Amino acid sequence: MFSRSRYDGLPQGRVELPDGGAGTREVAYLLTRVAGDPARMTPIAWHRVVRGDRLDLVAATYLGDVGAFWRVCDANSALDPDRLVSPDAESSILLVPAPGT
Repeated sequence: MFSRSRYDGLPQGRVELPDGGAGTREVAYLLTRVAGDPARMTPIAWHRVVRGDRLDLVAATYLGDVGAFWRVCDANSALDPDRLVSPDAESSILLVPAPGT
């Protein structure tokens, strides 16, 4: 099974910040996530967008997981999932990548 979050496995950074008093506190944060190169992803399907499509359901259909919508976003260089299935995107073709590519 593949990860459900695009943030699984990202390395963490840590920084010491003033705590508002006389001390400091350590704050952990995720380092920047770089999406994979769509040109290097292996497609398992191509999906033609139709009116009423939802990206979570597209992911469920091809990947078996509604939470994998972000994989479709990465494969199509999209920052906004809704734009991939908006009325303006009707008839466009989405690359659905194989997990792990």
